[in-house]
Amino acid sequence: MSETATKQKHSFQTEVKQLLHLMVHSLYSNKEIFLRELISNAADAADKLRFKALKDNSLYGDDSELAIRVTTDKDAKTLTISDNGIGMTEKEVINNLGTIAKSGTADFLQQLTGDQKKDSKLIGQFGVGFYSAFIVADKVTVTTRGAGAGINEAVIWESAGDGEFTIEQTEKETRGTDITLHLKEGEEEFLEELRLRNIIGKYSDHISLPVEMHKMVSDDDADKTPEFEAVNKATALWTRAKADISDEEYQEFYKHISHDFQEPLTWSHNQVEGTQEYTSLLYIPSKAPFDLWNRDRVRGVKLYVQRVFIMDDAEQFLPVYLRFVRGLLDSNDLPLNVSREILQDSKVTQSLRNATVSRILKMLEQLAKKDKEKYQQFWDEFGQVLKEGTGEDFANKEKIAKLFRFSSTHNDEKAQTVSLDDYIERMKPEQEKIYYIATDSFLAAKNSPHLEIFRKKGIEVLLMHDRIDEWTISHLNEYEGKQFVSVTQGDLNLGNLEDAEDKKAQEKASEEHKDFVERVKSALGDKVADVKVTMRLTDTPACIVAGEGEMPLQMVKMLQAAGQNVPDVKPVFEINPEHALIDLIEKEQSDEQFSEWVDVLFDQALLAEQGQLDDPASFASKLNKLLLKLAH
Repeated sequence: MSETATKQKHSFQTEVKQLLHLMVHSLYSNKEIFLRELISNAADAADKLRFKALKDNSLYGDDSELAIRVTTDKDAKTLTISDNGIGMTEKEVINNLGTIAKSGTADFLQQLTGDQKKDSKLIGQFGVGFYSAFIVADKVTVTTRGAGAGINEAVIWESAGDGEFTIEQTEKETRGTDITLHLKEGEEEFLEELRLRNIIGKYSDHISLPVEMHKMVSDDDADKTPEFEAVNKATALWTRAKADISDEEYQEFYKHISHDFQEPLTWSHNQVEGTQEYTSLLYIPSKAPFDLWNRDRVRGVKLYVQRVFIMDDAEQFLPVYLRFVRGLLDSNDLPLNVSREILQDSKVTQSLRNATVSRILKMLEQLAKKDKEKYQQFWDEFGQVLKEGTGEDFANKEKIAKLFRFSSTHNDEKAQTVSLDDYIERMKPEQEKIYYIATDSFLAAKNSPHLEIFRKKGIEVLLMHDRIDEWTISHLNEYEGKQFVSVTQGDLNLGNLEDAEDKKAQEKASEEHKDFVERVKSALGDKVADVKVTMRLTDTPACIVAGEGEMPLQMVKMLQAAGQNVPDVKPVFEINPEHALIDLIEKEQSDEQFSEWVDVLFDQALLAEQGQLDDPASFASKLNKLLLKLAH
């Protein structure tokens, strides 16, 4: 018992108030989903009781037959969803029904646009569960008693969805939760038995425990005591033969376990017998959740052992780079009393994890082959997360890389549609390496001066413009025996793509401009590691590159942005001797003006490579000064 038995008034968490308003207005066109959400929550409550009862069977009391019941009262205009699951204490009621314990909620709310159609999709990705009741109800009453609690330790929670809720103690004969919806005017359809049966059949057939309603009786039997009957199949979907499960059933089961309102992109259902016996049902969502980039977010699959629910979000079976996957594993080899600590060190866990990862990668590979449009949708949503895999999963990095998509000079389009296999297939016969450029944006990559010689020779270059790309490639190094080479690092070496005349021209230019190079090097001082003549440029006077073996400049930027300490990497400054501006500067006699020209040229190269300067005002001042002199 709490210290007071009087009714207590509480305010909803601010985010809950906002979500309640948005839900009622944005999800109204699909209002029947409230019943799916409440039945799913009831099923979760039953699963949690089963799990706790593994250690304490007395929690069942004299009621071990778990079920969900849906009843109506047409006179009172109420619809009630009851379960005899785990129930809640007063503290749990406040925490579960008054707050949304999800990290990133504020960020999620900032993404909302005010467009009801777009916002309904976002809300679906967020997962709203219990609060969907307010789509059709103007008041909701929850009466609950925790498993193991006494009759007089029950709690009533009630709210009109207006920003406040009340809590008071009560008595309840049985454990579990009754959610009573006081329906709004015009929502009487949800009091009709056939309508409710159709909704339950549509959304909740796959739930493994019975969802019961009053047995339909004839007029002759109307005076008899009403009986209950299951209106769903009440068989765990994943235990059924794949041939007996429709796509619609798979899709609804996905929505049940993920609380996502949208259809999954694809799924894989496998029942394995042999050294290990387990069933996996894995889904790829069609949309990324709002908190995808939070690597610490709760993730993982549902874990069952011999059909008994063990835990939500068993992260031991999924690496972080596959955190977008939803689904379940049902193992016959793990003990029923398994804990997260036991899972961490179990050989069975490691074997299941390896099999799960392999299954997911194979599922994605098949999707890429069979349906390019759907795979492109997957890549646009989750591609950057998958790119984390090369640094996290060494054993599978080639399989992961096969799934990558990039932009490239082949079509100069921002859309990332080019696979590494596509690139290799188009390589010139004498080409030995995969060339790429990594920058902050697509336009910076597409218009980079480093591509000039490659465009001239018709050599395709991958345009990498995701922040993670340089890190990803640093862990990949090669693909199908072809080494990755950045066009912005080290001396340009096109190998067999470079003819003898190119090499002679490079050597000749270096000799002819030797004094000029030394003069530039002196003017720049310790700003650069070296100054060289280059043949990689055709239309641009100069560029900067990272030295051979040095950390790529894009990687330096990425680590600095993340607050990491990085070595002081000085760039190599390369000059195009064929450019008219270089010819002009080379003839400049004034050391002061020469130095200003070189500074401006160097800053231009920095700007083209990095997109910003440490001292842009100084650059603008020098440039204006030189322009005025040229004008006179």
